[in-house]
Amino acid sequence: MMWHETDLVEGPVPMWSQIAERLRRAIEDGTFRPGAVLPGEAELNRRFGVSRTTSRAALDHLETEGLIKRKSGRGSIVIEPRVTRPLNRLSSFSQDMRVRGLQPGYNTRSLQLTIASPAVAAELKLAPNSPVLEIDRVLLADASPMATSLTYLAPAVFERSGLPTVADLDGGSLYAWLKDVAGIALTGGHEKIEGAIADAATARSLGLKQPAAVLVCHRTSWALANLPVEHVILRYRADRYSFHVGLAQS
Repeated sequence: MMWHETDLVEGPVPMWSQIAERLRRAIEDGTFRPGAVLPGEAELNRRFGVSRTTSRAALDHLETEGLIKRKSGRGSIVIEPRVTRPLNRLSSFSQDMRVRGLQPGYNTRSLQLTIASPAVAAELKLAPNSPVLEIDRVLLADASPMATSLTYLAPAVFERSGLPTVADLDGGSLYAWLKDVAGIALTGGHEKIEGAIADAATARSLGLKQPAAVLVCHRTSWALANLPVEHVILRYRADRYSFHVGLAQS
């Protein structure tokens, strides 16, 4: 049933909520795809015989839910859905994207041996001035920038396998390379996430107009015997990514 085919129902559910629910279902079933413009307030008023305040409340609610972006002179535009990742599972970016039917992609901007900063050395449990491999990449979903990734790998990772190449990193998951080439399977990690305003370079990389919010993730992953392998700083587009975690009552 199309969103506009039947009238609203008088009852306990507010008119604005009924309109919002119909438009939400139309977005979810693909009637309105990302980039499409939803019916405006005037059209909603005419179709359902409601006030401008009611139609505006419905569209405002959809914007609050992160389904649309309202732009002056352009209307209510459907935006790409957020990718949601559980916080209690260690997974690669590639796995996150494929589970949601998106094609992962990678753009490696630099790959170099460098000296670990005190913070990175502490995370990887290295001596001061130890060498690490630094990998700077942009992570893509269906060719659209989703996050930037600044990764540091401990020397033990590439002592036997050698360094990955740009082609290796552009062609697939770093976690897959660690397992298949370096022989290292990650077994756990810890992660800290905080909100921030994107700097100019990050905004350009992610195709954002400043000021723009990003979710900054600091993650350290380890292998058997709790040996730290990787420390990575990820900056996710806050309009495309979210995290969730299950809670139990104490």
